[in-house]
Amino acid sequence: MEVERRAARVLLVDAADRVLLLAGRDPADAAAGSWWLTPGGGLDPGETGAAAAVRELGEETGLHVSTGDLGPVVHERVARFRFAGRDYRQSEQFFVLRVEAHEVNTAGFTALERAALTGHRWWPRHELATTTERIYPAELTEVLDRVLS
Repeated sequence: MEVERRAARVLLVDAADRVLLLAGRDPADAAAGSWWLTPGGGLDPGETGAAAAVRELGEETGLHVSTGDLGPVVHERVARFRFAGRDYRQSEQFFVLRVEAHEVNTAGFTALERAALTGHRWWPRHELATTTERIYPAELTEVLDRVLS
C-alpha cells in the first residue's frame, strides 16, 4: 500500500543561474543507487506548502527565509517512489527562490537527512541538460527554462 504524502520543494537559484541540488540515496537500499534532488520534503500536519518549503530549506541548506520570500508555486507533480522499504505517492509543489549566493550549512539535518543526503552542488543549467546522473524531478531543466526566462 502506498503512503500518500504532500511535499514542498525549492528551486534555489543563485546569481549565476545555477540551481542547488542535494545528493541523495536510500540508506535502506544501497542497490537503489544515488540521485540529485531539490531541497524540500514532506509537509507536517497543518503546514502549508510554503511553510514546509521554508522549514526544509533551513534544515537542509542553512538558508533561513520567510514564506514571503518565496514566489508562487511554479511547478506541481506527483512522484511515486520507494524509500526505506515503503512505497510513496507524493504530491509536490515547487517554489523558486533567487539568491545572490549561499554557502550551504547542513547543521540542521534531521537524522534521516544525515543518512540519506550525502552532498550538494550548485548545478549550471546547461549541465543539467547533458548529465547522465539521475536528477529529480526529471523535468527540472524544462521547469527552470520556463521559470527563469
